[in-house]
Amino acid sequence: MNRDCGDAPSESKAMITRREMLQVGAATAALTAGGGGLTRAFAQQRLSQDDLLKFDAVGNVTLLHVADIHGQLMPVYFREPSINLGVGEARGQPPHLSGGDFLKRFGIPAGSAAAYAMSSEDFASLAKSYGKIGGLDRLATVVKKVRAERGDKVLLLDGGDTWQGSLGANASKGQDMVDCMALLKPDAMTGHWEFTYGEARVNELIKSLSFSFLALNIRDTEWNEPAFEPMKMFERGGVKIAVLGQAFPYTPVANPRWLMPKWSFGIREEDVRSQVDKARKAGAQLVVLLSHNGFDVDRKLASRVAGIDVILTGHTHDALPEAVTVGKTLLVASGSHGKFVSRLDLDVQNGAVKGFKYKLIPLFADAIAPDAEMTAAITKARAPYANELARVVGQADSLLYRRGNFNGTFDDLICAALLKERDAEIVLSPGFRWGTSVLPGAPITMEDIHNATAITYPQVYRLPMTGARLKDVLEDVADNLFNPDPYYQQGGDMVRCGGLGYSIDVSKPAGQRISAMTHLKTGKPINPNREYTVAGWASVNEGTEGPPVWDLVERYVAAQKTVRIAPNSSVKITGA
Repeated sequence: MNRDCGDAPSESKAMITRREMLQVGAATAALTAGGGGLTRAFAQQRLSQDDLLKFDAVGNVTLLHVADIHGQLMPVYFREPSINLGVGEARGQPPHLSGGDFLKRFGIPAGSAAAYAMSSEDFASLAKSYGKIGGLDRLATVVKKVRAERGDKVLLLDGGDTWQGSLGANASKGQDMVDCMALLKPDAMTGHWEFTYGEARVNELIKSLSFSFLALNIRDTEWNEPAFEPMKMFERGGVKIAVLGQAFPYTPVANPRWLMPKWSFGIREEDVRSQVDKARKAGAQLVVLLSHNGFDVDRKLASRVAGIDVILTGHTHDALPEAVTVGKTLLVASGSHGKFVSRLDLDVQNGAVKGFKYKLIPLFADAIAPDAEMTAAITKARAPYANELARVVGQADSLLYRRGNFNGTFDDLICAALLKERDAEIVLSPGFRWGTSVLPGAPITMEDIHNATAITYPQVYRLPMTGARLKDVLEDVADNLFNPDPYYQQGGDMVRCGGLGYSIDVSKPAGQRISAMTHLKTGKPINPNREYTVAGWASVNEGTEGPPVWDLVERYVAAQKTVRIAPNSSVKITGA
């Protein structure tokens, strides 16, 4: 059933909101003027909680959205990607802009607080002035203040990938995150990496929640019936709101199928359409899709399914200072690792969104006061692992980061460790988008290592693989990332390679993107018929044997003592 949503939300209001968002950035644009830098104390003076939270309220509904926290209870350093390529209709469109192009597109002054929070530009230098971002105790402060201001108009929604990604989350099987998130009193959540704790544990944790876990696109394999609650109705500010949940549709492909054998996943566009129609018939005046599809998938979905007012998107970790309009649907991308919370105020009248204001709020840890109740809960949750989290293994002599379509220096470190510790010729390391950053000169702790490796299937395998099979692997991952149809994208980055270089033409069709594969140690072309000794981790195959990846990385870093990762030039990119 198609519906008339009334007037589309005005672009002018989105632009006004962007200018408000950038007030903080403009105030600190002089940070690197003349090659100098602000001290941390001066930067803190320039940033204030009041400025960060300043918002001229609009309408009768406020949506607060977080996504992809990935087990991070504490403030973090997290460098945004320097390469984030789009293909097809998404080429050159947000969120597929990075670095200076991103700053130019959104009018963000170089060297500003906003530039530091949302781009890779001059990250290490700016981090020393602005400090860490995030922390659930800072998030709690913001949530409480917005609720105090807006009363019964507020919905807090969690886009998933919350319970995984740290030593504590992995060791407690998500319990530390569940306990602390409960203090925020979310209204609903959906999931992805949550499912890698296995069906029994996921069901156990969901039963303990005081709010709904929504996933309309998961069915049980025996009866083909919904495995989770698909939709939840709320009333806020006198408006009847339907929140639909969409879990990551490719979970049993990107992650081990054997951990969730009784659930089937998919985009299930017809089910989304059916739930929207059901919500409207039940009197919903506002329909919100709480999604973990990834931005490009949600952009396509918005163009094909009528009646969705807002999509709160997750999975691809995009942080955008503007809401993107697709037809009459607003797309909101709230970043990752607890760095941001989105605030979207909506004026809903007669079943239509008549206006809106949006702000992506960066949670600068030095500027936002921590909430005492949440701080206590975090301290308790981390206590069993405190000594291990703080244990120093080595020191970083260069910036360690993960995000980027093809390379990340933390990934290069993992590859170097596996090459040596598993005596391999070639290493394959997954292109995960989660994992925090370590600044030059900082100690490398076990917390840092686990922030890049904490999964429930960490075994490092070692096996023979032909050159032809290696090419097939690279081509398959490249198609997951660069297929021009978003419905065939899975949202990660390219597999990271140790000991192997190659060229990629992202404009080519499937199976034809990878060429010039080279064994870096010998400088010789990869022989498709020769078997190479390959090591890797995060295999989706049940029964994979080998030591956990964090043990090998720890051993390597301890032996190196000081880690310096040179710029990686082993991947040649064309067609972008």
